[in-house]
Amino acid sequence: MFEKLAGTAAAFAACATLIGAHAGMVRAAAPVVLGGGSGIAVNDQGLCTLTTIGHDGAGRLVGFTAAHCGGAGTTVAAAADRDAGVVGTIVQANNDMDYAVIVFEPDKVVPVSRVGNTTIAQVGGPAQFPDIACKEGYSTGHTCGLTYGDVLESGWTWTQICVVPGDSGGPVVVGTTLVSMVNAYVTVPCLGPQLGTKMTAIIDDVDARGGPGAGFRPI
Repeated sequence: MFEKLAGTAAAFAACATLIGAHAGMVRAAAPVVLGGGSGIAVNDQGLCTLTTIGHDGAGRLVGFTAAHCGGAGTTVAAAADRDAGVVGTIVQANNDMDYAVIVFEPDKVVPVSRVGNTTIAQVGGPAQFPDIACKEGYSTGHTCGLTYGDVLESGWTWTQICVVPGDSGGPVVVGTTLVSMVNAYVTVPCLGPQLGTKMTAIIDDVDARGGPGAGFRPI
């Protein structure tokens, strides 16, 4: 009798192992969907927004966000599906221009060109007065406002777009052209103007440095 019970227990244990392995396989087969405007969790703590996603000249799946969201080595997860775990890592950050490059694990991410009401077809610009620019952010979603223009020759531009913490890194578009990212607001959230780095300046800097992100093209 004891032998039968032991055999039954062993069978249950083997079955449980198979079920657990199958569950892991199912989980691994469900990558997260990310695009410009998706929320991201950095180091599983702070929340920011992905600017855009695509491939660089070496074929890597890469994206951008604001550098103040995290430095090199910071892990990235999807804010909407943290249980999926780490899906990418920030590999370089330019604090002067406040942008960071993320390399994603291609088997864990489905890249898309549209998130919410924002579609990114190309990188261009810069936005000029009186363009109406819109952004997609984790915290405040889709908001639009007037473009005031460049901040001297700094590579930054002003827009009257509502942003709050969590929107950092969000894409700023004119139509379907990505012109800048969300970096900061002045004085009062959603009332003061938004300051963003021009995407053409970011792409030029990444290309000049080489490595991950160089030769970027959005999905």
